Amino acid sequence: MRPIAMPAYIKQLWEADSSRNNEYIASIRQQYAALSKGGAVEPEVSIVIPAYNEEANILRTLSSLCNNITDRAVEIIVVNNNSKDNTETLVNSSSVPCILEAKQGITNARNAGLAKARGKYILNADGDSIYPRHWIEEMVAPMANNPDVAVTYGRFAFIPVGTTGRLTYFFYEYIGDALRYRNKYFKEEAVNAYGFNSGFRREQGLQVDGFNHPPEANEDGWLAVKLRSAGFGKLFYVTDIKALVWTTDRRIQIDGGLYKATIRRIKRVFFGGPR
Repeated sequence: MRPIAMPAYIKQLWEADSSRNNEYIASIRQQYAALSKGGAVEPEVSIVIPAYNEEANILRTLSSLCNNITDRAVEIIVVNNNSKDNTETLVNSSSVPCILEAKQGITNARNAGLAKARGKYILNADGDSIYPRHWIEEMVAPMANNPDVAVTYGRFAFIPVGTTGRLTYFFYEYIGDALRYRNKYFKEEAVNAYGFNSGFRREQGLQVDGFNHPPEANEDGWLAVKLRSAGFGKLFYVTDIKALVWTTDRRIQIDGGLYKATIRRIKRVFFGGPR
């Protein structure tokens, strides 16, 4: 069952960034050194985060990822996609690698991160999300344990901001779950693979030309289609609550607000249509 309220651990991470003090940034540096094994070994996992004007959120995201529990060596790469704020400065202060992609657009940013990554597995993340302690392991394990799994994708929940409370989001998220199951069993599962909560093998991603996609498609779902079509394997839906990602309602606002987004999701569930 989905949580109605934000778990205490997630809430703590979300609220911890109210003051970007030296102690907070130093803790991220220390945690990242442990996660990356001090750079002493090649990373097994690369987490790529495209970022455009994310100074309000990026340290929260990095802190949540660096607090993950895994024995795998992990590198994080933030791709600064021409931010006009202090995103790059904050990332650099945390000692997490930050590269610049001057060509604007999410596809260009994700491709730049993929080209820079060294890990066997790529996990896609966003700079406005909070990742639970076991997210890395839960997303990588299905691929590591089964060569027939080409893509993993997971569930997410919305952080209550503004006047919208968790109870409202709670019911909205169940509509989204219904849509994802409908896509998985009756429509096109690849549209479930969102760019802030999915993973794949780096070499396979490079072989299918990365995130490049036709104009009518999205970069994340289209990559999943290409990997499956190339015969690399199936998609795997990670449903364990330990991997539930918490994100802002930016995607709802893109849909025109909560009311319009809900109507659109209901229409998708019962009548089909694009993501």
